[in-house]
Amino acid sequence: MAMTAAGLDSGQIAEKLRRSPAHIERVVGWLDIPRSRPPTRRSPSAVEARVLDLRSAGESHAEIASRFKRSERSIRQIEGLAHFRLAMDLLEREEASS
Repeated sequence: MAMTAAGLDSGQIAEKLRRSPAHIERVVGWLDIPRSRPPTRRSPSAVEARVLDLRSAGESHAEIASRFKRSERSIRQIEGLAHFRLAMDLLEREEASS
């Protein structure tokens, strides 16, 4: 999309990406189709928020894992994803306010 916005035609883009011009035109056409699902969720899910609450209360990954009947690795992944979603939400709010 950046290349089309820069004024390149589908033939020039196709050369750069080693695709056919027809392929580039199809892809550009697909990008105009509205999405059928809502945008990606930015806030942590209930489980993610609960894991963050328990971690901030001082519980270990092992204690939380036994509580949720999951592995410690799974709890670490859930915690990491929750932190990621919070960071993305924060960045989104900063962009909206500027």
